[in-house]
Amino acid sequence: MTKNELIDAVAEKTGVTKKDTGEVVNEAIDTIMNHLKSEAKKAEDKRDNVQLIGFGTFEVKDRSARKGRNPQTGEEIQIPARKVPVFRSGKSFKETVDV
Repeated sequence: MTKNELIDAVAEKTGVTKKDTGEVVNEAIDTIMNHLKSEAKKAEDKRDNVQLIGFGTFEVKDRSARKGRNPQTGEEIQIPARKVPVFRSGKSFKETVDV
């Protein structure tokens, strides 16, 4: 399902226009991303996450530096440390998917 298909489905289910639904969906996604972006600047133990009860939790984790290999040349390279977004699904979401 694409974002447009999600917007169409929510608009149909709620009776709200696709334009208004699209604005709400886009704003919700932007809010989550902006919150995680601001949290990424903090120390890992001080970060806040975005928790949607029943759906899941979005958070930022630190990935440490490591050694890797260039697949074309086989040369060993150093992969720098970075911050990555992580999603953990909630209990209700897991139960819904496990049919």
